[in-house]
Amino acid sequence: MKVAVIGATGMVGEVMIKVLAERNFPLTELLLVASERSVGKKMNFQGKEYTVIGLADAVAAKPNIAIFSAGGDTSLEWAPKFAEVGTTVVDNSSAWRMDPTKKLIVPEINAYELTAQDKIIANPNCSTIQLVMCLHPLHQKYHMKRVIVSTYQSVSGTGVKAVKQLENEVAGVQGEMAYPYPIGRNALPHCDVFLENGYTKEEMKLAREPQKILDDRTFSVSATAVRIPTAGGHSESVNVEFENDFDLNEVRQLLNDMPGVTVQDNPDTNTYPMPIYAHDKDEVFVGRIRRDETQRNTLNMWIVADNLRKGAATNAVQISEYLVEKGLV
Repeated sequence: MKVAVIGATGMVGEVMIKVLAERNFPLTELLLVASERSVGKKMNFQGKEYTVIGLADAVAAKPNIAIFSAGGDTSLEWAPKFAEVGTTVVDNSSAWRMDPTKKLIVPEINAYELTAQDKIIANPNCSTIQLVMCLHPLHQKYHMKRVIVSTYQSVSGTGVKAVKQLENEVAGVQGEMAYPYPIGRNALPHCDVFLENGYTKEEMKLAREPQKILDDRTFSVSATAVRIPTAGGHSESVNVEFENDFDLNEVRQLLNDMPGVTVQDNPDTNTYPMPIYAHDKDEVFVGRIRRDETQRNTLNMWIVADNLRKGAATNAVQISEYLVEKGLV
């Protein structure tokens, strides 16, 4: 089982390597791949030193699986080249997510859709993954009509440059800016680029991707995505209107029974999800579960997850595990 990690030296790539080790992924050969400027760099995996190689060399090696986290342009150019030599690509960029010929996969929800013919598989947006993990069991039971979500997203979602900007601001150091404004002591209602409709690209991902993952376009999602000065972990305030009424205890039970979801919901003990608690964990945490008293059949909840793990690296590795387990690669 030959596995390539594309974008191995990046923030998500490094977490992918860490997750592969933690989960004892059944690989026999590992290829660490990055852009030309990182070729030759040394990296460690399970006590062994590896030399970073370029994309052309990685394609020539014909890995069984290539896990990509190298940006949309790289994925559009190189994923088909890997697919042509028989490699199954699990891509973490937005390049293929809404392509009708590609599957958009959260393993706990729709891995069963995958076949051996799927050579390019899309990993959803980080904010989408934690959202649908909690919406899925509730939608099955009560059927959603409308979702309103406001996100509170970590700077790590932007990348190394943004993390450095926050660290510089906390230390009082002038440095390179990843954002058009300071992020320390601030909140930027601006994740990704603005589109013609006034929404950002991130907000439209949240609107479209859940419909594809849940294979249902009868519900709608309206999103506002905000960047806040946390170093790791995305949070979401979610308001869901259902066709049918619900019981709050049953809601908590459905969420608790969902693989990969942990309910933290006890106001008496100040128990609720927080990024500081979700850091470096693979679960999606949900709390502040309460009825919206202004509208029928409507629920409020607060969802938190580590955006680099379940929001990116862990989900991609889980897809790869499924492919191996079912003999699809």
